[in-house]
Amino acid sequence: MERKDLRSFTEEEMIGIVQEYGEKAFRGKQLFEWIHKKQVTEFSQITNLSKKFLEQLSENYNISGVEIVKKQVSKKNDTAKYLFSMADGSLVESVWMKYHHGNSVCISSQVGCRMGCTFCASTLSGLKRSLTAGEMLSQIYEIQRETGERVSNVIVMGMGEPLDNYDNLLRFIRLLSHDKGINISQRNITVSTCGLVDQIRRLMEEKLQITLAISLHAPNDEIRRQTMPVAKKYSIEEIFSVCREYTEYTGRRITFEYSMIDGVNDGKAHALELASRCRGLNCHINLIPLNEVKERKCHRSKEENIRDFKITLEKNHTNVTIRREMGSDIDAACGQLRNQYMEQTNSD
Repeated sequence: MERKDLRSFTEEEMIGIVQEYGEKAFRGKQLFEWIHKKQVTEFSQITNLSKKFLEQLSENYNISGVEIVKKQVSKKNDTAKYLFSMADGSLVESVWMKYHHGNSVCISSQVGCRMGCTFCASTLSGLKRSLTAGEMLSQIYEIQRETGERVSNVIVMGMGEPLDNYDNLLRFIRLLSHDKGINISQRNITVSTCGLVDQIRRLMEEKLQITLAISLHAPNDEIRRQTMPVAKKYSIEEIFSVCREYTEYTGRRITFEYSMIDGVNDGKAHALELASRCRGLNCHINLIPLNEVKERKCHRSKEENIRDFKITLEKNHTNVTIRREMGSDIDAACGQLRNQYMEQTNSD
């Protein structure tokens, strides 16, 4: 029988687990703190639970973490990219970024992705499987252990579409923000989606305090359909409609991610159209200088075009910033390090 990962269980579930073994409820609370606050990786590291009980527990449960396969550090030493191996050998990436206000980690939610966006490396090999909540948490725990520094902000924007892994994502958010665990405020958690309207509406009902980021990358359906297959299912009108519902219901501001692609979506007319759509919506535009992927044909916009695009949005009363580039010298695009490693392994 396959053992279950304790890192994916809530405190209430752990209480139920220990009671099944004849232990008292408070032992479940202790177990939860060992797993999520002290972040142990072996049962032998737990010192206030009986050896006999831990041996019994290990027959049906494990504490599955992640293993660093490769790490790249930027020249500025402010960004590190990790290639992690899961228990089954699956590979995912995470990125650690050091800011003045604290450390941020961008994690993966799936092994690969099935969304098919034409500018993204994560989709090249399709979707292999979704990650468990414990596997998502393990990326953060391992980076904290390896760097010796606390993570204060988490972005679910690495490999995969988080809302395509909805139940595990919710469990992950609640475990990450639990006051007896790592206790990262939900306001410091960002979840990025390519625009799964039905799932956004579900997420709205959860009444979380997270930041929702929409990978928009186009001001209209015609351009969006060229680069994002999901646009064939959900129109841009539907996306903006659900975003208005979301902001009104939750009181939280929406972020729109907008990758600047040369000659595709970076003209003044595109900026004016985008500003028009955003009018009256509590939102922020994050302009992203495109990370080019060799297997894709998309190219980064010229710097002056990105600057002019920003100015046009500002003149039309739209909140906008250009994302600070970090780690451009270490293959910053999601999926690049994984793909390169797999290519190298296959050629050996």
